[in-house]
Amino acid sequence: MPAEATLPPARRARRTPGLRREEVAALAQVSVSYYERLERARAPRPSPQVLSALATALQLTEAERDHLARLAGQVLPAENDGAPEQVPEDARRLLDGLDGIPAYIVNDRQDIVAWNAAAVALMTDFSRLTPDERNLTRLSLRFRDTLCTGAPGSESDFARQTAAQLRAAGVRHPTDNVLAELINEFATQDPVFASSWRHHAVRPVPHVRKILRHPTLGELEIDRHTLGLPGSGFSLVMYTAEAGSPGAAALKSL
Repeated sequence: MPAEATLPPARRARRTPGLRREEVAALAQVSVSYYERLERARAPRPSPQVLSALATALQLTEAERDHLARLAGQVLPAENDGAPEQVPEDARRLLDGLDGIPAYIVNDRQDIVAWNAAAVALMTDFSRLTPDERNLTRLSLRFRDTLCTGAPGSESDFARQTAAQLRAAGVRHPTDNVLAELINEFATQDPVFASSWRHHAVRPVPHVRKILRHPTLGELEIDRHTLGLPGSGFSLVMYTAEAGSPGAAALKSL
């Protein structure tokens, strides 16, 4: 926002929020015409210094800076697009050590590739699902009305989180046709995902509050936490509940 960028108040009312082109260009110390050409992909590939200046002017997060660099071709795409990665052994040990905390590991496509016993007790026996069925977004769409919903005020959080993760993954794996097909599938089936995808967000949404309808424990309000595992294309997903809440007692009973 202009105030956050320490710009002087505008002389005329703004029709849309955010910075104008000339303001971004001034903050990044580039010409307006060059910035306009960059927006239209008609300028030469920007240098790392220019990208850094633009990222600072736009107050991008680390994830957004990385995404910008990849779009500009300054970070090599991940190798072996489409090939399954081996879950790091230390990640498996971490997963097994989360005694009583439902957790699983997902890859860039949001496929669930490893899980612990508590996650099975809370959600489903993932071993009985096919690899295609063990996709987090597919499961969310499949069980939306019967298993899990957004908590009040957070209905779109999961869709925004998934859209951001898959958009960032698409830049890392530009030739992964399976990933592209998944994105098209989700955009067709989920209007909230489609809307979130059109916003081009890549900023992580590490925390989502959900209401889970468990067949024996009833309705539980729980928190879903996503932690990226450094140096890999995997993320750890954990489910917790506020201390002293019915949800916490239910998770403990698992």
